[in-house]
Amino acid sequence: MEHYTYKPVRFYVTVFALTWGFWILALIFKNEPPMFVFMLLGLIAPAATAVFTVLTSGNKMLKEDLKRKIIGCYRVKPLYLILSVLIFGAGVAASIGISVLLGGSPEQFSFTDDFSFSIAGTPALLTIFLASVIEELGWRGYGEDAVGQYNTWFKESFIFAAIWACWHIPLFWIPGTYHNGLKELGLIYVLNFMVSTLPIDFIQTWLYVKNRRSMLATVFFHLFINFFQEKIAMTPETKCIETVVFMVIAAVLVICNRKLFFDTDHIGRLLEKQLEDDGLTGAEGLSYEFKV
Repeated sequence: MEHYTYKPVRFYVTVFALTWGFWILALIFKNEPPMFVFMLLGLIAPAATAVFTVLTSGNKMLKEDLKRKIIGCYRVKPLYLILSVLIFGAGVAASIGISVLLGGSPEQFSFTDDFSFSIAGTPALLTIFLASVIEELGWRGYGEDAVGQYNTWFKESFIFAAIWACWHIPLFWIPGTYHNGLKELGLIYVLNFMVSTLPIDFIQTWLYVKNRRSMLATVFFHLFINFFQEKIAMTPETKCIETVVFMVIAAVLVICNRKLFFDTDHIGRLLEKQLEDDGLTGAEGLSYEFKV
């Protein structure tokens, strides 16, 4: 097997240049038909860059790894998917409960009639679905591994959360987006969104590694949190409380999974370590027929 050297700087510079470039064009054409096209192109940029990087790498091990992450259902552990949903649900319930104790409305425990945003007339549910699937292909297809190859998963979670938060920045100025709605409410809500990516990414990293780097698992979780963050009738103030609650949950998750977050066995040999975890080595690992 030929060792592959991840190139995180090249990947993220390309992704930011493409995404921000397209989203700036979307801002220029706001409320006009081309806006949706540029929004979609910006969203696709991480996934397209990841797939292009892998397919042009000339490294068979990297290509096979991407395939297994996408269609390798054998990697998914349902227990951890259920646990991630329960963790998220408990965090949301606790946040609303604290809000109610502080004088907030109990109606936050209900579902909203509609979504809080619409981009160029595109259904919000479709936007949420596309964002969840396409983003995960980019971030888990190459982006997170490119950082994880050189760091513990604990440090990687901090680095990637910062990158992920900054990637969204142009959206705060594009009319119709969820992020633009936060900007209209005030700076504190913008800052809360940026900070909230940290605990959520710790949970996603935990789920990703526990499911042997399965993209199917993270797509499911990403879709779940995007949908319920929109449909649960939380106020913007409660979402600030939610960030603090999830910070506590993330800290507990790290303490309970110290080996996962601080293990160094994968550093410098992420793909080789994955083959070992899958029970595959050498030529066997490259000729393996997927279990789907």
